Amino acid sequence: FLEEAIELDVDCISDGETTVVGGMLQHIEFAGVHSGDAAMVLPPHDLPEEVIEVVRKASHALADALKVVGLMNIQFAIKDGDLFVIEVNPRASRTIPFVSKAIGVPLAKLGAKVMAGSKLRDLGFVEEIHPRHWAIKESVFPFNRFPGSPIVLTPEMRSTGEVMGQDEDFGMAYAKTQMAAKPSLPLSGNVFLSVKDSDKEKALEVAQGLASLGFSFYSTEGTARFLNDNGIPSESILRISEGRPNVADLIKNGKVQLVINTPLGLIPRRDENDIRSEAVLHGVPVITTLGSAFAALNGIRSLKDRKFSVKPLQAY
Repeated sequence: FLEEAIELDVDCISDGETTVVGGMLQHIEFAGVHSGDAAMVLPPHDLPEEVIEVVRKASHALADALKVVGLMNIQFAIKDGDLFVIEVNPRASRTIPFVSKAIGVPLAKLGAKVMAGSKLRDLGFVEEIHPRHWAIKESVFPFNRFPGSPIVLTPEMRSTGEVMGQDEDFGMAYAKTQMAAKPSLPLSGNVFLSVKDSDKEKALEVAQGLASLGFSFYSTEGTARFLNDNGIPSESILRISEGRPNVADLIKNGKVQLVINTPLGLIPRRDENDIRSEAVLHGVPVITTLGSAFAALNGIRSLKDRKFSVKPLQAY
């Protein structure tokens, strides 16, 4: 397993002679989250252009080698500068409708015509489209319908739908997806932050950003000590198993507006699961990956600093 690798989904179309990348989507979470559950952004939001070009050339090479006629989806992982192929699917993927809306091209329609013998040059689609805006896909989960179910993203798909947010600003596009998927990102209040040791350094960056926006913090003992040692005031609070008052009491009493809690292992501890379930029950946003935490920070900052606006899909 590739720890903290960047994952990409690439949707292509080929007529056997010409291959065009329809969309290159970067997962906001690290590799390891099922592609059906992962939040994705088109175009990739923090990859160097030279890496994107390597991915593009690899996609074209795979389409040529496999003699694809129609649509193709490839899942890549990038780790320490190396490119890995996770899987290649010579078919339409679940991201095709999203990509089509983001770039304004009916890829499924073109794919069907190509499979029936048409050529891309005759269909007028021979060059990759580079949107000037951000399009973000977020998954919708039924956790509020199944109290007590594990609320953590894994290779096992759990989502039952998805939403789309678009904007010229990355943070605002992400914030729009949270409004649609619910619950929305908070603009003020208290954050419960508890992360595993290996996540603490990066979580500190998120905490510093949220603190600069006026948020206060509650944390379990270890995380609270780390934050305080690094200049971020945080009040230590008991885990559910340690007694009362604990973090669940704070959530019930409306004193927590955002939960950031990365899992300590592959199997969530009972305390972790109870905290997340309590948050879902009371409509408090729950974040379980650092990638989503950084995206949420950007979203909150954009909501506070920019004017919220909407446009029809066709305007993009």
